[in-house]
Amino acid sequence: MQTKNLSHHVSSSEMRAIETNSEYYGVSLLQLMENAGGNIAKEIQKRFTNTKKVTFFCGLGGNGGDGFVAARHLLTQGYLVTIILAGKSKDINHPSAIQNWNALKPVMDRIHVVEVSDSSAIPTVETDVIVDALLGTGTKGKLKMPILQMVNVINSLKGFKIAVDVPTGIDSDTGEVLGEAVKADLTITFYKSKEGLEKAKQFVGVLEVKDIGLPIEFERFAGPGDVTLVGKQRFSMAHKGDFGRLLVVGGSNVFSGAPTLVSIAALRTGIDIAYTASPEKTAHVISAMSPDLISVKLHGDSLNPDNVAELEHYLDMVDAVVMGPGLGLNSETCEFVKLFVNKVEKAGKALLLDADGLKAFAKFKRSLHVPLVLTPHGGEYAILTGQNLPEDLEDKVVMIQKTAKELNAVLLVKGKVDIICSPSRVKLNFTGNAGMTVGGTGDVLSGIVGGLLAQKTSAFEAAVAGAFVSGACGDFVASEIGFHMVATDILDWIPKVFVDPMSHLKVQ
Repeated sequence: MQTKNLSHHVSSSEMRAIETNSEYYGVSLLQLMENAGGNIAKEIQKRFTNTKKVTFFCGLGGNGGDGFVAARHLLTQGYLVTIILAGKSKDINHPSAIQNWNALKPVMDRIHVVEVSDSSAIPTVETDVIVDALLGTGTKGKLKMPILQMVNVINSLKGFKIAVDVPTGIDSDTGEVLGEAVKADLTITFYKSKEGLEKAKQFVGVLEVKDIGLPIEFERFAGPGDVTLVGKQRFSMAHKGDFGRLLVVGGSNVFSGAPTLVSIAALRTGIDIAYTASPEKTAHVISAMSPDLISVKLHGDSLNPDNVAELEHYLDMVDAVVMGPGLGLNSETCEFVKLFVNKVEKAGKALLLDADGLKAFAKFKRSLHVPLVLTPHGGEYAILTGQNLPEDLEDKVVMIQKTAKELNAVLLVKGKVDIICSPSRVKLNFTGNAGMTVGGTGDVLSGIVGGLLAQKTSAFEAAVAGAFVSGACGDFVASEIGFHMVATDILDWIPKVFVDPMSHLKVQ
C-alpha cells in the first residue's frame, strides 16, 4: 500500500496512538522497546569503542524502559553500567519497562543501581557517557522532583550526554523548556522526528532518527490508539454539561428512528445532553421511544425556514450539531438546511452533516469556518461531488482528500474500508462487517462522531475514533448473533469499546 501525505514529523499524541495501534496490528510495545533500546546501545558502541563507563538516568515509564534495554545490551559488551532511577523500582509503571527491569535482575550484581526519591541526594558519578532516559514525548508542565534534580545533575556532569527520544524538560510538540531541560550532545529519537526537537536545537544537539520496526502504513490505520486519544477523564466535581451538549436536527413525518439513533449513540459516548429537534408530530414519537431523550418540537410537518429561529436558543447552549438523518428533501427543508448551516457557522459550533442533510448541502456546498464532518457512503459522495469513486483504494483516497481540501472539511466515506480524510491527513478503518448494511448503522456512526465533537474532540480525531468504535461494536454484535443484526444492537456496545478498545482483538 502506498503511503502518500505522511508528515516528516509526528506529534506526541499521534505517536501514542501509533504505538497502541501497532500492538493491535501485531507489533507489541515490548518489541518496540527492545528495538529502541538496542538502537541506543548500538549508537554508544559505534561512537565510544574505548569507553566503558555509561550511566543511565531512568524514569519509571517507557522512556526508562528504553534505558533498561540499552543497559542490558551494553552489559553483554563489557561496559560498566550505572542506573540512577527516578524513584523506587517497585513503582515502575509501564508493563514493558517492568519486564525489562525484571530481565536485569539476574545480572544486578554487575550493575550499580541508585534509587532516588524526592529528597535523597544523587551520589557523585564518574562516567564517560550519560544517557537521559527520564521522560519521553508527551511531557507537559514544569518538571518536578526528583526529575528536576536529576536534570540539573546531568547538566553538571562531564561526559557525552545522550537523550532518549527527547531531552527531558523539552515539550516534544512545541519545543518549550519546562523549567529546566537536559542539554544533550546527541538525541536519539524514534520512528520520526518531533516538531519540538526542531525548535529546541540548543538542547537536542545532533539529532538521530532511528527505526524501531514500525511499518509506515500503521500511521494510516485506525485502531484502539485513536480511541484512547479522544477519552475524557471524569472528575468527582464534574457538573452537567461539562462533557458536552449536542443538538441533533433531523426527522420528518416519514422518519423518526434515524435522529433517535443518533441521539442515543451520542449519549453512549459520554455526553451529558442530546437535544433532538424534529417536526412536532415526529418529536412526540421520539419522546415516546426513550425517557433519556430531550425532544425539541418544531412547527410544521417537515423542517422549514421558520424553524431556524426556533433553534437559535438551543444552538447557543450546545457544543456541536448533527444534522440530516431522516430529514427529507422537500424544497422548504433544503432551504432550512442552507439557512441553519449559516447559523451554525455564525455560532462557531462544530457540525456533522449526514444523509439528507449532506444531500441538501450538496446544492450549495462551500467551505465553512467551523469544524465540519461529512459522512457519506459512496452514493452520497457522488451526489456531493458529482463524481463516482474509483475502485482502487488509493485512487479513492486521492479523490476524497481533494474534496476535503476543497471544502476544508473532514470526510468519513463509509464502505468496506472506511476512508477518513482531512485536508492534510488520511486514515483507513477496517472494523465493521457485512451485517452493518442494515438501515440505521450510519445514524449510530453519526451519533458517535457527533458526541465526540460535542466533547471538543478535533473533527479528524472524532471521525477516526468514531469509525473504529462503530465498526468494532458491529463486529462484537456479529460475533454474538451473526449478521442478523439491527442498528439498536450496536448501541449497548459503544461504552464497552470506549472503555476497552483493545478488546476488539478478541473478535479478529
